[in-house]
Amino acid sequence: MNEALLRRRAVRGVTVLFLLLVSVIVITPLLFMVLGSFKNPLEASSFSLSLPGHWLFRNYLDVVREGSLGRAFVNSCLIAAASSALTVFFSSIASFVVARKRSRLAQFLYYFFFLGSLAPMQIIPTIQILKVAHIYGSFASVILIYAALNLSFGCFLYTGFIKSVPRALDEAALMEGASLFGIFFMVIFPLLTPANVTVSILIFLSIWNDINLPIYFLPDSTKWTMPLSVYGFFGRYSSSWNLVFADLALTALPVVILYLAAQKYVVSGLLVGAVKQ
Repeated sequence: MNEALLRRRAVRGVTVLFLLLVSVIVITPLLFMVLGSFKNPLEASSFSLSLPGHWLFRNYLDVVREGSLGRAFVNSCLIAAASSALTVFFSSIASFVVARKRSRLAQFLYYFFFLGSLAPMQIIPTIQILKVAHIYGSFASVILIYAALNLSFGCFLYTGFIKSVPRALDEAALMEGASLFGIFFMVIFPLLTPANVTVSILIFLSIWNDINLPIYFLPDSTKWTMPLSVYGFFGRYSSSWNLVFADLALTALPVVILYLAAQKYVVSGLLVGAVKQ
């Protein structure tokens, strides 16, 4: 018993040390960024963890004024929110059909949606299609692309969640005269709140942090998102690392707050959607 207890404690101690090491690796760059955002250009360029000689809070004011972050913030919120809403709407409807139908076609569609997460997007053909549709360079083009790319993830999570909902609820609604859409919107969709929150937040975070699609599909700099504004800001102020750090901190702050506020909903939604397949 003593040897088993010592072995468990040793394993626990090694695990704690490993997690502490990983935490230090993750936190160190963040400390560089946060501390550097309050320094002068000379101090920030040293990339040290020392405290600023003078805390320059005006760095953030300069960044907001020079980097047009207010407009970029609105653009990011619009694109991320609209894309998340479209993904939730269409993936939940598709998953309802896949989860409730007992046929080979439904099974094929489930795996078809899953394969969608593995297929890479072709940039040039997509640009040509958007030009033919006369929406290239608009917010709508980026929103639709994000919704399409995240549809497979949403279907995967929603299908597992809907399968855990008893079919007796569907039958009761049918007896009351509800249509197929009525069953979904009045019975199933209200029960999907944990999955809705999980899908919305995870997709919102991934879209907010993405720089690849906006740089290809939003050539107009007035429509750039916050991560893309960092790219443009760095090009102008690459010698002023204090301003670059402040820009990065302001870009990361909204998603950090959102994730910390909704972390428990994300974890619970993932567990329910992944376990009950």
